[in-house]
Amino acid sequence: MGEKATFKHKEIIIDWYNNYNYSIFKYILNMINDYQQAEDLTQETFVKVYQYIICDKTISYPKTFIYRTAHNITVDYIRKNAPINIVKDFVFRNKKSREPLIESHVLYNEQYEKLYKEFLTLKRSYRQVITLRKMEELSIKETAAILNWSEGKVKTTLFRAMKTLKKKLERGGYFNEK
Repeated sequence: MGEKATFKHKEIIIDWYNNYNYSIFKYILNMINDYQQAEDLTQETFVKVYQYIICDKTISYPKTFIYRTAHNITVDYIRKNAPINIVKDFVFRNKKSREPLIESHVLYNEQYEKLYKEFLTLKRSYRQVITLRKMEELSIKETAAILNWSEGKVKTTLFRAMKTLKKKLERGGYFNEK
C-alpha cells in the first residue's frame, strides 16, 4: 500500500472509533451471535475504514459509511463461515447501558429469552431492519444506505417486520387481549 497515513488520518479514525465502536460491535454481534468474532469483525471494520481514508477519499456520512462497511464485512463472514444467527441475548437489552455483556447476561430473565426466541424466528431482512431502525435507532436514510435498499423498501420492510413480530408475540401470550 503506497498511501501515507498522516496525523490527521489517525485522529479521524480514533475519533470515529471512539464514537462508533460500541454500536458497531453490537450491530455485528446481533448479526452473528459470536462475541469473539464480533470483536474481530469490528476491528476489521475500522481497519478497512482507515485504509479508505488514508487514500484521501472523502466520507460525507461517517456513521453510515462505517455501518455499511461493518454490514458488508459481516455478511461476507456469514456467507463464508457460519449459518445465519442474528441476535442473541442482548437484543432487547437497554441500549444506553455500557455494562459489560457478561454481567448483563446474568440479568436476563425468562421473558427476555422468550422474546429473543420469537425475534429469531423472523426472516433475516426483518431482523436486520428492526435491529438498525429500532435498536440502533438509525434513520431511514442511514438504514437504506447500510442495507443498500431504497428508503421505501426500508419503510415497507420495517412495517411488515413489526407487524409480524407483534403477531408472533400476541400468539405467544406477550400482550393481553382487551
